[in-house]
Amino acid sequence: MYINLKSKIIYLCVSVGLMAGVFSMPVFADVAVIVNPASGISAASSGDVKSLFLGKSKKISGKSVVAVEQKEGNSARATFNDKVLGKSGSQLKAYWTKLIFSGKGSPPKNLADDAAVKAHVAANPNAIGYIDSSKVDGTVKSILTVK
Repeated sequence: MYINLKSKIIYLCVSVGLMAGVFSMPVFADVAVIVNPASGISAASSGDVKSLFLGKSKKISGKSVVAVEQKEGNSARATFNDKVLGKSGSQLKAYWTKLIFSGKGSPPKNLADDAAVKAHVAANPNAIGYIDSSKVDGTVKSILTVK
């Protein structure tokens, strides 16, 4: 009886631990890099977007653009940072801190969420940002989708 009860308790603890891990895993949606439809930009490579969002470039397809990003904690930002920039949030903070203090650059402007980024890009022909791909509509144009 004691061995059977001990086995059941161990099984229960392992099961609960595994389920907690499954349900606490973040869910990442596809992210669309967006521009204003009037921008004249039809597509961009992941490398071009990375260069732009890390302040190494100011153009996409020969067009001058100004990047905006979402505030920390958004799933779109986490996916974008991981899949496009190849950096974690803390790595990006260190990267931008170094550039700011050396006078060599400043990070993209932070906006609250998908809706704020989409509204900003829709209103500014030279803006570029990223949002959850399910939020793309006729007010903006997707030039790259990150899975």
